[in-house]
Amino acid sequence: MRVTMASAAARADRANEDFTGAVPTAAVLIDGAGIPGAESVCRHGVAWYASRLGGNLLSLLSLVPDRSLPALLAEAIERVTDAHRDSCDVADPIGPSATVAMLRVADGLVEHLVLGDSYVVLDRADGSPLIRSDPREVVISRAYQSKLAATAEGSDEYHRVLRELRAHRNQPGGFWLAKDGPRAADEALTGRCPASELAGAVLLSNGASRLVDRFHLADWPVVMAVLAASGPVEIIRRVRQAEARHAVPADDATIAHCTDLAAC
Repeated sequence: MRVTMASAAARADRANEDFTGAVPTAAVLIDGAGIPGAESVCRHGVAWYASRLGGNLLSLLSLVPDRSLPALLAEAIERVTDAHRDSCDVADPIGPSATVAMLRVADGLVEHLVLGDSYVVLDRADGSPLIRSDPREVVISRAYQSKLAATAEGSDEYHRVLRELRAHRNQPGGFWLAKDGPRAADEALTGRCPASELAGAVLLSNGASRLVDRFHLADWPVVMAVLAASGPVEIIRRVRQAEARHAVPADDATIAHCTDLAAC
């Protein structure tokens, strides 16, 4: 498997809270999430959480290839939680968390996992791309958008609304992310298909997917064509142009484009 990756921080003065990496038969993308005040409950921060989770997943994918993707994610969450359980309030709702996208190729099959609003896009050789993302956080967040828009960012009321939204995280009827409890892995979306049916696949953080799902400047077949012709950097460049044109604050944007899947 060949993997081409690109990642760009939202701002030059802030750490990139995305992570992506690959081993010969698998790729991982982590999109770290946090809200203001998270540093008061975790001294490590969101970027640390994302990179630790991604690093643990890559290690497990290499060393334990016969376990399911949800089982590997559950163990990785537990490992990261144990790494800062004694120094941080890992259970606090505003603590670091992350969305997860994973791809693994083995025995002629391509397996994928998505937890949260990152994307896995499977480029089918004889059909339109198959899109996999978990919409639950997006759906629940809509009820809070008007409250947040009407409240001064950074105010006590703004933080209260964010805490209220985050109270739905990792709860029945809510949305699920990697955080401190391995049970979240059981809520991930998973699937598999023959590698021979795919021309490639791509993992995207929601900062990169906004070219399609927020700005509507391309559809997924166009994204796959651009990736094949110019690589992930070109998609991120177009996202940054759109953010500037629409005066939308930039987000960390990360892409892992996987090809030659049938060679594994």
